[in-house]
Amino acid sequence: MLRFDVRCNARIPVTVLSAYSPKGVRQRTEIKNLGLNGALLDPLSQPPEKELIRLKAHLPNIGDFETDGMILRKDEDGVAVRFMNLDKSSRLTLWRYIKGNLSSEKRCPYCNSHNHDDTERCWNCGRNVDFGSEKFLDIHEEELRQGWVDYIDNATDELLDRMHDLEETILSRSADDDEILDMLERILDDFLNKAERFEEGINDMTVIKRQRARFHQRTNHIFSKGYIYNRTRTWPQGYHGDYKTLETVYRNIPLSDGLGYYLDLAALRSTLAVAVKNRIRKLQDMIKDELTNRSRPSLLNIACGSCRELVEIAPEIMESGADIVCVDNDEDALSFSYSRLYHTGVMPQVEFRKYNALRMFDYELALSDFGKRDVIYSAGFFDYLPSDFLAKMFSTLYRLLKPGGKLIAPFKDARRYRAQDYHWITDWDGFFQRREEDFRDILKEAGIPEGAVTESREESGVIIFYTIEAAA
Repeated sequence: MLRFDVRCNARIPVTVLSAYSPKGVRQRTEIKNLGLNGALLDPLSQPPEKELIRLKAHLPNIGDFETDGMILRKDEDGVAVRFMNLDKSSRLTLWRYIKGNLSSEKRCPYCNSHNHDDTERCWNCGRNVDFGSEKFLDIHEEELRQGWVDYIDNATDELLDRMHDLEETILSRSADDDEILDMLERILDDFLNKAERFEEGINDMTVIKRQRARFHQRTNHIFSKGYIYNRTRTWPQGYHGDYKTLETVYRNIPLSDGLGYYLDLAALRSTLAVAVKNRIRKLQDMIKDELTNRSRPSLLNIACGSCRELVEIAPEIMESGADIVCVDNDEDALSFSYSRLYHTGVMPQVEFRKYNALRMFDYELALSDFGKRDVIYSAGFFDYLPSDFLAKMFSTLYRLLKPGGKLIAPFKDARRYRAQDYHWITDWDGFFQRREEDFRDILKEAGIPEGAVTESREESGVIIFYTIEAAA
């Protein structure tokens, strides 16, 4: 494809600092190739992809250059970095260096075609090559933006054509189920790779969200054929991650036919769908252990949803004499959970309350409403709260624990899944993209002692469970 950035070869020493390093660890390497939007560095020691870094360099004959960046990928050529939050002054400094080090052969930096000295636009690709113009950077930015928009539109066209061909294959019965599912997953993966590259290249959330909405509009007639994809684009309960959607994932059974059948299968095999199924099983085992090891424990289940983790451990609930309060703001979820638990015999020990869990940041109010508890947990609610608010809520919940009580908090680890799967194919962007470092910062801000926290993961490794124990 056409190169969108103006780049030049370079050998510039650079200092790289990790934004997540608690001790300010820095590395020295060289910039091999420099562009207006990013750079290619010589190898770094164990650079994790998608990590935020700080780059400091001196551009020969120009001056100092410093910016934030994100490591996009690493391969045998080096480490690719995208610049983040580049201000106008830094951009001009960068451009002065690049302009002075472009090839003197009048080669177009976008398509490598040869142009005449007085050419304002490349004869081959049509991009602006009038590097001496004061308006060059403004024109370049607009062309860059439009180039990436065209790129993702073309990727959408390709996906639609391939999905049409796949549907013809299904109707003709010319391939078996495994072959069709493999073809579908390749189609989705190819598009999502391009969507990821688009987001990396455009680096503008306004444009990204606009193009996601356009993609959803253009592809709804295809993805609406699958029950799960349709539901996770429309959210008929009015909020992301509703209990009916999660119950469909837990049951792990396709509900559609034709192309929709394979769309359902693909959705159920996606990274987070597998992790969510593992999460509920691990949570169930953790709650069971707490019931077994405590006498008449009191539990608080926040944003309880379908209460699936409680249904299969009804005997342990009754034997322990547990008192369980389940809260949710969705009356349908509470009714569903009540009807499922009603026949297990545990209802005298379980109370359901319609309650907005966002009120739990207030300690005095939460203490008045629920009292002290032995175990407090939520299956997935915490992923949907901004970090500053979550820190306040954790501070409250930690103080609500009885001596030796436990707060169980699972989180999706953004390093272990590809966000584009859920932002493009579905419209499931309500949960925050956070990493282990972010979780530790939240717990620290909440005033929770580091020694009180233990970590574990469900089977796939995508979801981290933080168990926070109050002092005995």
